[in-house]
Amino acid sequence: MKTTFNIQDTVMLKLKREAARQGRTMSELVETALRNLFRAQKDTKNLPPLPTFHGGGMYVDPANRDELYRIMEEE
Repeated sequence: MKTTFNIQDTVMLKLKREAARQGRTMSELVETALRNLFRAQKDTKNLPPLPTFHGGGMYVDPANRDELYRIMEEE
């Protein structure tokens, strides 16, 4: 499929240079980059959920600064 994109001049220059360096067309590089982007997005959606656990509660209210300092001084 043929389409038109507006690409910033500096990006286009890098694309042209990289295509020449690899001996590939700019279209091939753009298509490969897009495929890699979509593959990476798909892979991150399939991550398993993080494990959860119960830590047994808090020994002190972290909002109570004085109590925190008191407990730290005891240790």
